Amino acid sequence: MNISRRAMIASGGAALLGGFVLFGGQRSSHAREGKFEIQLSDAQWKKRLTPEQYAVLREADTERAGSSPLNKEKRKGVYACAGCGLPLYSSATKFESGTGWPSFWKPLPNAVGTRPDNILFFTRTEVHCRRCGGHIGHVFKDGPKPTGLRYCMNGDAMKFIPA
Repeated sequence: MNISRRAMIASGGAALLGGFVLFGGQRSSHAREGKFEIQLSDAQWKKRLTPEQYAVLREADTERAGSSPLNKEKRKGVYACAGCGLPLYSSATKFESGTGWPSFWKPLPNAVGTRPDNILFFTRTEVHCRRCGGHIGHVFKDGPKPTGLRYCMNGDAMKFIPA
C-alpha cells in the first residue's frame, strides 16, 4: 500500500488534534455551570430545546458553518437566546463576516457574559447568555468599526424576533 507523505502528515496532525481535544484542552467552565437567573436540570433543558439547540447552548457545540437560516436574515428585529428568550443582539449591529455564522459587532446592554475558552491550541473568548448561561459563540478582535469586535454566534443558540 502506498501512502503519500502528505497523507501521513495530515493523519498525524489529525491524530494530534484529536488527542489534544480529548485529553489536553479543557474549557474553563461549561455553559450549564454557574450562578444564573434561570437554572434548569438537563432533563428540563432537553425538553425545552431541540437536540441541536441543546448541543450548542448546553454542551458548547458549534453548528456547521452556513447551516443557520439566521445567517441570511436581513429583516429588522432582535436576536434572542433560544434557551430563555433574553434579547441578545439588535439587527442594527449584524454584519456579513463571511464566516458562515451570524456575526454582530456589539451585543445589547447587559445581555451577554464572556469567559476564557481553552479548548484549542489558543485561548478564545466564549460568549454566553447572561441570564441562562447558554453558550452562544465566541468574540474575536477582527470585526468592523466602531468596536472592532466580531461576535461570531451560533444560529441554533438564538431565535429571531422581527420588529
